[in-house]
Amino acid sequence: MTNYGAIPTSSHPALTSANLEYISRAKQRLKSGFAARRPWKLMFDLHSFGLPHGGFFATISRMKTNLAYFRMNYAIIVLIILFLSLLYHPTSLIVFVALMAIWLFLYFLRDEPLSVIGRQVDDRTVLICLSVLTVVLLLLTHATMNIVGALVIGAVVIVVHSVVRRTEDLFMDEEEARGEASGLTSYPSS
Repeated sequence: MTNYGAIPTSSHPALTSANLEYISRAKQRLKSGFAARRPWKLMFDLHSFGLPHGGFFATISRMKTNLAYFRMNYAIIVLIILFLSLLYHPTSLIVFVALMAIWLFLYFLRDEPLSVIGRQVDDRTVLICLSVLTVVLLLLTHATMNIVGALVIGAVVIVVHSVVRRTEDLFMDEEEARGEASGLTSYPSS
């Protein structure tokens, strides 16, 4: 028996409380994930640029400090450069967008440490694995020269910025400062 013209009703509303809770958690993870990102104004403060004094080891120390402090910003810069290099390769761009979703859930939006087979995975390991996965999958889309060029440009931008950005005005939390003092960089979970 059919009822023509009847408005169908559903016992399940379109947005259930579980869906709303998931959206709320995703918003919160997005906010906390990007909290590790340093302000762009601080990153590009013109008064904080200058060549390092003290030789090679001072330069390496400055690079380590800036890489640890601005790691989220540097990841965003490289991903934007990579995205722009793929605008004329639609297949690569589709793969890149799918990979960005993976990046968002596994690196940027996580609110607790990643655990695989009962073992906690360090953020540095996640970053390296996602970077390698991104490069390998994009190379399979036959946009090799664009990808290599974008990665080289991204690496040059990061190295130049990390060398010329002075570190005297950067304030790290205690965990980051301990990692810098021991020569290791600390990567707290996002």
